[in-house]
Amino acid sequence: MGASTPGSTQEAVATRAGYATSEVFPLTLFAVFGMLIFVSANDLITLFVGLEVLSLPLYVMTGLARRRRLLSQEAALKYFLLGAFSSAFFLFGAALLFGYAGSSDLKAIAEAITTGNGDLDGLLLPGVVLTLVGLLFKVGAVPFHQWTPDAYQGAPTPVTGFMAACTKLAAFGAILRLTYVGVGANRWDWQIGVAVIAILTMVVGAVLSVTQTDVKRLLAYSSVAHAGFILVGVLAFSRAAVGGVMFYLLAYGATTIAAFAIVTMVRQDGSEASHLSQWAGLGRRHPVVAGVFAFLLLAFAGIPLTSGFTAKFAAFAPALDSGTTGVVLVVVGVLASAVTAFVYFRLIVLMYFSDPVDGVVALQPSVPSTIAISLGVIVTLVAGVAPAAILQLAGNASQFLQ
Repeated sequence: MGASTPGSTQEAVATRAGYATSEVFPLTLFAVFGMLIFVSANDLITLFVGLEVLSLPLYVMTGLARRRRLLSQEAALKYFLLGAFSSAFFLFGAALLFGYAGSSDLKAIAEAITTGNGDLDGLLLPGVVLTLVGLLFKVGAVPFHQWTPDAYQGAPTPVTGFMAACTKLAAFGAILRLTYVGVGANRWDWQIGVAVIAILTMVVGAVLSVTQTDVKRLLAYSSVAHAGFILVGVLAFSRAAVGGVMFYLLAYGATTIAAFAIVTMVRQDGSEASHLSQWAGLGRRHPVVAGVFAFLLLAFAGIPLTSGFTAKFAAFAPALDSGTTGVVLVVVGVLASAVTAFVYFRLIVLMYFSDPVDGVVALQPSVPSTIAISLGVIVTLVAGVAPAAILQLAGNASQFLQ
C-alpha cells in the first residue's frame, strides 16, 4: 500500500521507535482482560477492578515511545495522575452508593432506588455523580478530557489507536451498565447534568479540532467530539438507543484503528510525519494510502454510504424520540458534526491539492497493519452500504437490559 524505500518497512521502523511487539503485546492482553471485566461487571467493586486492570497497562504503554521519549513520558505521567483522580472519584462514588443501598450489586442498587428502601437518600445523587465522573474520564468527555490530546500525541501510534477505539468501547459499555441497570430509575436527578456534559463535549471537541496542526491531536479532539455524539444516544434511555450506541462504538472503533494504522506509515526522515503540513501532496505520491485515509476521514465526518453516517443516525434517532432534551442534543450534534466535517475536508484538500513535501514517504505496512487497515475499511464500507446485519448484532447487545 504505497511505495517505500528498500528495506524501509513499517515494522522495522516501529521497532526502532520503541514499541516492539515483545513489549506491547503482553500489556495489551492485560488491558483487554480488564476491558472484558469492565463491560461484563454487575457489581461496582468488580467494575472498579476492571477499571484498574484496564488503566494500568495503558499508563505504561503511553510512555513506551523512545524516539520522542520526553513527550511520551510526560504524556504517560499526565495520564497516570488524572487517571488516579478519576479512580478516586469512582471509588468514592461506589462507597456512597454502597452506603445508600447496602450493596454494591447494580440490581440491588436499582431495587433500592425503585422501592425507596435506601438507608440514606442523601448519598444517592452524590454517589451517582462521582461514579459517572470516573467513567466519563475514560471516554474523554469534557471537562475530563485534558489527558486525551497529550496521551494521543505522546504515545506510540499503535497504542494511541488501541486507546482511542478499545478503551472507548469498554468505558461506554460500563456507562451503559451503570446508567441503565443500576441507576436508571433515578435518571431525572442527573440526566440534565450529563446532557450539559454531552453538549460541552461535542462543542469543545469540534471547535478545538479546527485549531490543531498535529494529525494525532486532531484525531484526539475528534475522539472527544465523538464521545459527545455517543452520549447523545446513551441519554435517550431506550432499547433502540443501546443498539445505536453499540453500533456507533463498533463503527467508530474499526475506523479509528485503521486511521491510526495509516498514520504510522507516513514518515519523514525515519520519524512520524504527524504535522499536518507534512501530509501536503500525499495523494500525489501515494494515492492509495491517501485515498484510504480520505475514505476514513469521510466516515468520521458522517458522510452517507460510510459507517459514520449510519452510526450517527442510529444514535441520534432514538434521542429525537426521547423528548425536548434529546432534540436539543441532536441539534447540537448535527452542528458539531458540520464543524468537524470542515476539519476532515481541509485535510483531504491538503493531501490532494498541495505540493508534496520532500522526504515524506508512506512505508510498506507490516502484516498486522495491513490486517487492521483492511478490516477497518471493510467494516466502514459495509456498515455504511449494507448495515442491516451489523445493526441487528448491535441491537442484540441490549439484552443485558432484561
